[in-house]
Amino acid sequence: MPATNDAELAQASARLEAAVREAGLLALSLFRTPLKSWTKGPSSSPVCEADIAVDDLLRQRLAGDGTAWLSEESTDDAARLAARRVWIVDPIDGTRAYIAGAPDWAVSAALVEDGRPVAACLYAPASDELFAARAGAGATRNGVPIATTAGAELKDARIAGPKLLLERLAAVAPPFAVVPRERSLALRLTRVAQGRCDAAFAGGNSHDWDLAAADLLVHEAGGALTALNGDPVAYNGSVPRHGTLVAAGRDRHATLIELFGDGRLAFS
Repeated sequence: MPATNDAELAQASARLEAAVREAGLLALSLFRTPLKSWTKGPSSSPVCEADIAVDDLLRQRLAGDGTAWLSEESTDDAARLAARRVWIVDPIDGTRAYIAGAPDWAVSAALVEDGRPVAACLYAPASDELFAARAGAGATRNGVPIATTAGAELKDARIAGPKLLLERLAAVAPPFAVVPRERSLALRLTRVAQGRCDAAFAGGNSHDWDLAAADLLVHEAGGALTALNGDPVAYNGSVPRHGTLVAAGRDRHATLIELFGDGRLAFS
């Protein structure tokens, strides 16, 4: 399968945006209504009827073009491992918030090619924020370009992430402002792309579907999202799970990577 050219990528991106917006509106129509919910897997993570309905809609709109499929709410098909292109989808990222009637959830989806996202869309219906990015074309919020914040300093930076990780960072870093952690990881990382947050961390049990769209949004907004050693995140692997990650504008990201690399901090 040849690499996607610019025209094909623009078409796929437009299709993705339309599908994610439609999916978000479906989720919003079911939000704060009586829904069946249950838990799944060893982590007992929650899932509800809306997750399944949104997953079905996205699959109807996106699948079927020869591109493989990986979704939090679909049975994994190992055939994706041989595919150059794969749709990576989280129908509702932040299901706990969704079930609780809180607004910090989002629909997140990306087109990944050769292990890296090339088109991405994240829609936060409760606040009507549609974030979109395409490789080489920048990132937007509701059609307006967005950018990560400039600067390399950690002093007074707005940083979001797991409480224990931030406490350990605070022991060796200048004073910074802790940003309340949104329960949608994809949305939390996207706030870095938007410039509303200067840096954000993902704990050590994030998955492809939590990350792929936000990764491209951060990158196209002038930032970076990587492992703590600076390695980029590779998607569509046999185990789509990742360790601790950090997102920030490029200069501040470099500061954080250097801090982790000097031996004073170590996270699994």
